[in-house]
Parts: sequence; C-alpha cells; structure tokens
Amino acid sequence: MSSANRVLFDAPGPRGRRRIRTLTVASVAVLAIIVAAALKQLGDHGQLAAYRWQAFTTVPYLRVLGEGLWGTLKATGMSAVLAFPLGALLALMRLSRRRPVRMLAVGYIEVFRSIPLLLLIYAFLLALPRYGVNLPVFWKLVVPIVMVMSAIIAEVFRAGILALDRGQSEAAEAIGFRYWQAMRLVILPQATRLVLPSLIAQLVTVLKESTLGYAVSYPELMKQGDFLTARTHLLFQTFVIVAVIYVVINFLLGRLASLVERRLSRRTGGAGPRATQDTQLANAPNAGLAPTA
Repeated sequence: MSSANRVLFDAPGPRGRRRIRTLTVASVAVLAIIVAAALKQLGDHGQLAAYRWQAFTTVPYLRVLGEGLWGTLKATGMSAVLAFPLGALLALMRLSRRRPVRMLAVGYIEVFRSIPLLLLIYAFLLALPRYGVNLPVFWKLVVPIVMVMSAIIAEVFRAGILALDRGQSEAAEAIGFRYWQAMRLVILPQATRLVLPSLIAQLVTVLKESTLGYAVSYPELMKQGDFLTARTHLLFQTFVIVAVIYVVINFLLGRLASLVERRLSRRTGGAGPRATQDTQLANAPNAGLAPTA
C-alpha cells in the first residue's frame, strides 16, 4: 500500500508539511470559533437549558423515537435485502453474452440511476394509485428505494466482476462450466467478497434514503422527530437527538465496513482476489472433470 501511495501521490517535502500543518491548525481554529459562537447564541436564547432536554429522558418521548428508529431500520433492512440480490442479477445481465438481456439491464440501470428517488416516491404516492396500483405505505417507500439502489449496486457488482482475472472464467469453462454456472459458482462469490466493504457502505446511503419516508407519512425516525416537534415545539433539541442517532448508526456501519475490509485483506494475505482464485476453482462442484459437450 505504501508503494502504491508513493506512485500515486508525491510525498510533500519539509516546506509542504509545514504548510499542511499550518492550514490544518488554522482550519481547526476557525471551526472551533464557529462552534463556540453557535453555542453562545444557543445559550443566550435558552436552547441549552437543562429543562429543554429532560423531556427526552422520559418514556413517552423515548417510545416515539424508538418507534421511529425501528421504522427506519425495518425500511433500510428490507430495502437492502431486496436491492442487493437484484443488483447482483442486473450486473450479471449487463455482462451477459446475449444482447437483448444485456440491453434490458443497461436500460434499467441507466434509467433508475438517473431518476431522483423523491420523484419515484411521489409517483407511487400520487400517480400510480389512479391506475389501481396502491401499495401499503411501507412499500411506497421501500419499492422506490429498491428500484434506485439496485441500479447503483449493480454497477458496484459489475466493477467487482470486471476486477477479477479473466482467467477465472476461462478456467471455469475449461472444467465444464457453462457461462451462467461459472458466473454463479466462481465469479460472483469472488466479486462479492471483493466489493463487500462497498456494499456495507451502501447501507449508509439506503439508511439516509429512508428519511424520504416523510413524503408517504411512513413513521421513520425523521417523521417521528417531526411529530415530536409539532407536539413540544422543541425543534432544535429533537433534531439534534435524531442527528446523533443517525451519526451513531452510520459510524457503526462505517466501522463494520472497515472491519470486513481488514479481515478480507488478512485472509487473502494482501493479494486481493487473486489469492482466492485457486481455492474457488478447487472447491467448485465438478472440479477436475472433463469438459462437457
């Protein structure tokens, strides 16, 4: 990794390092001044008073926030469970040797990567019910997220597949695998292992997209925060707590992605996907058999 960094990035000299340190210290000082000024303004207006925060230690408030958190996690989990396999399928279709299959996948990916998610949600909320397609509130949020995220995740899987050595598919075909068998049993498992940290990082995007549940009145965390604000008028306090919850969840997902990346790097001895190629082929069904006609 250090040699790659030296190739891609010229290390700064003594003067450059001093300049970087000076700019870093200045940036931190400016940020500290802004934060201090903001806290002073909030304190002068009573927003930091203890009584404004005590309500959030009571059971009714915690129950409302807990329901919102559960709604967010449920929508995020269901979206991921559906979008990730669909994204893998779209990636395989886009790499298919059959032109109609490939063009169908390209059309889906390019269209839904370009459509804003909020527009799609409004389509399910306002337009489709007029034509008899009226899904439950939960699915009015989840289905648009799946449609958009599967197109994005398809490109992640495709990048992972293309990063593998071409000899993998050739070796799989040499031992008798057909194209889809090779993809399913040899190529896709290695590509999934390669892009797994990126897939976990995509959960952060799915989590943030779930905040659009307010558009369909789905009780996710932001919607429940808005409900508390309307009842208590503690807007600043409510959304600070909501923001902290999101930061904690995203931090944990980021740590999980880093942990998975380190473990995969250790398992492959730092050699990346090539280190697992022989193992994948050796463990594949029918390995060593003569090619079939």
